[in-house]
Amino acid sequence: MESIAIVTVLALVQYLVFSYQVSLARIKHSVRAPAMTGHPEFERAYRVHQNTLEQIVVFVPALWMFAVYVHALTGAIIGLLFPLGRYIYGKSYMNDPSRRAAGFTIGAASTAILLTGAAIGALISWIRPL
Repeated sequence: MESIAIVTVLALVQYLVFSYQVSLARIKHSVRAPAMTGHPEFERAYRVHQNTLEQIVVFVPALWMFAVYVHALTGAIIGLLFPLGRYIYGKSYMNDPSRRAAGFTIGAASTAILLTGAAIGALISWIRPL
């Protein structure tokens, strides 16, 4: 389970880095709170951060359930694709938002595989004792 904890920490630290990048963009472009719009660079940083929040809320439980019901090391390996995809997504979105699809797809595929595996594993575990 240590591998799952490491991947979880990696994803959460990445989320915090995205949060910090929003703060930097807010300061750089004088976007005063509570404003959520302003300079395009700020808006892109904010969307990377928010989209990561929208994704991580499904990713983390899926990762842990996969580890419990399928296999921890396999889950960690698949889970590493999430922060990789988020990194690619973030870099792409900041440079050209229209090119964000590859990074999004990598992260979303990781989550989908983990969630599907967790559901199947839990179902098998539940049915097996019957």
